[in-house]
Amino acid sequence: MTYERIDLYAYFGIARGEGREGYLTTYVPLSIENELKPKLRPGMLVIPGGGYWMRSDREKEPVALAFVAKGYCAFALDYTVQAPYPAPLIEAVMAMVYLREHAKEYCLDKEHIAAIGFSAGGHLAGMLSLLFAEPEVRAVLGERVREAKPDAAILSYPVVTMGERTHEGTRDVITGGNKELMSRLSLETRVTSAAPPAFLWHTMEDNAVPVENSLMLASAYRNAGAPFALHIFEHGHHGLSLVSPETNDQTEYDAFLSPVGEWLPLALDWLRGRGFAVKPA
Repeated sequence: MTYERIDLYAYFGIARGEGREGYLTTYVPLSIENELKPKLRPGMLVIPGGGYWMRSDREKEPVALAFVAKGYCAFALDYTVQAPYPAPLIEAVMAMVYLREHAKEYCLDKEHIAAIGFSAGGHLAGMLSLLFAEPEVRAVLGERVREAKPDAAILSYPVVTMGERTHEGTRDVITGGNKELMSRLSLETRVTSAAPPAFLWHTMEDNAVPVENSLMLASAYRNAGAPFALHIFEHGHHGLSLVSPETNDQTEYDAFLSPVGEWLPLALDWLRGRGFAVKPA
């Protein structure tokens, strides 16, 4: 496996502001060239959650490796936290553009690169999907933003709205309390027919990010005529990640919660139906 850490600011020749991160970790299967024909793999950009205050390790490398095990090239984004818009979005856009521009190097199918985000990372993946060409991003990256829209998005118990049903901590960090940003960054108001296909999943019992966030976004997709899938599980608290012994305490991984882990095979099947598969190079 090719495992390296990419400095996105250095790659794009952009000055790194104080406290900025913006690193991309690669998880790319090695080609077995002496025994097998070359493969072209789908890609997954992994965006962990953490309220824009921190990044959850449970939603980062274990998720990337789960997709590698299914034939994907995976890439995990260390975006800047404790910083308002647009810094995290610019870094997510840089990550996706970097992947398009290095697709050949990674034997990556540049027409099938998705993003997956969890909680606040789901909000960032949603911004990447819907707001990648905002003026603040275009001012930094110019026309390269045209390569940034994911080919699909998986939004896991995502923060969607900045309104009544928001997660207040997430909203306060990303908007800095700016009322105009609260309106602009409410994803349910920004969906158009050009939105990339989205797979949403949530639990009814989530008491941190209310399930209404996914319901509102699904409704917006429906009204815009954009493709989506929605799965609501009855039981389970916030932040379940893969719902596996690797990402959850053994005491909580039981028959009560384990059914929620079906989100991953459901998402993989949904992606496969959209052409995300290992192909001959």
